[in-house]
Amino acid sequence: MVELERFNGRRAAVLENAALRVTVLEGGGHIASILDKASGVSPLWIPPWPSIEPSAYEPGVHGTYGSSVEARLLASIMGHNLCLDLFGGPSEEEVAAGQSVHGEASIAAYAFEGSKTDLTMRADFPIAQLRFERQLELVDRTIRVREVVENVSASDRPIAWTQHVTLGPPFLERGSTEFRASATRSLVFEGAFGAGDYLQPGAEFHWPHAPRASGGTVNMLRQVDATSSSAYTSHLMDPTLAEAFFVAFSPRARLAFGCVWRTTDFPWMGMWEENHSRTQPPWNGETFTRGMEFGVSPMPESRRAMIDRGRLFGVPTYRWIPARTRVAVQYWIHCHPATAVPEQLVRPS
Repeated sequence: MVELERFNGRRAAVLENAALRVTVLEGGGHIASILDKASGVSPLWIPPWPSIEPSAYEPGVHGTYGSSVEARLLASIMGHNLCLDLFGGPSEEEVAAGQSVHGEASIAAYAFEGSKTDLTMRADFPIAQLRFERQLELVDRTIRVREVVENVSASDRPIAWTQHVTLGPPFLERGSTEFRASATRSLVFEGAFGAGDYLQPGAEFHWPHAPRASGGTVNMLRQVDATSSSAYTSHLMDPTLAEAFFVAFSPRARLAFGCVWRTTDFPWMGMWEENHSRTQPPWNGETFTRGMEFGVSPMPESRRAMIDRGRLFGVPTYRWIPARTRVAVQYWIHCHPATAVPEQLVRPS
């Protein structure tokens, strides 16, 4: 058993060495913080509202988090959360059956075991009929992550599987934070995404120049300098490369943060921007965040829409897990000092 600590009022396990302190929440399994000890900065997003355990959320009691189907998730979200076996919202019928936004993985209770530099976390998702295990190993300034999803049903399953990595202040700054990625063909979310939308809906483009709704383009290599904005874009990772990556750089913190993964495991990355545009609870016009969300699906959408889409740019928009089969992936999280934005990331040898 791992001895749990408290982090922003939540039960959490901690991995730690001389360089980094990594905090993982028991409720939802979120990687809530990756603190760089030298700068005192974690790149990951901590919402401005109070956080509670997902098991403690009650719809009639916790109106602070709104009344939508995602309220339980919003009540407990931090940093990097896992979307499985949905990436997006459930249907009305799925909601009635107990399904939530992004699936059970982001609100389930996880069992922990391990040491100060090695953590194994496990959970069952009974609605999806999946079993999940994640192993985190902290080595210097890199976290090696291995995930295994087991389909315990007797049927082949089409699933979404996305690492919802979300950045926030002070690492994230308007007009300052820089980004690089092995992205190629890209697509703006086809409909209205938020009150501060500034990109042309449904526009295809090649990373990093996204078409503005008002004309011209915006360079996505740097966080836009706007008082209010919202956007979602999907990006195909370069299929000619064995490994995909994103990296974000904070000039003020002199810190680079990013992930590396096998392109065949997660061929897509979504970029989500919320900059003080959502005024409903719990956002209340106070949130500034950017998601770098790599996975098997390009867009946050319902299960039916994901399957109906089928392919984008010739690449599948979900993956299959055969009946009673285990599927494993690996990725690496980097957090290290830098004086300029790295043009790429590679996994450690």
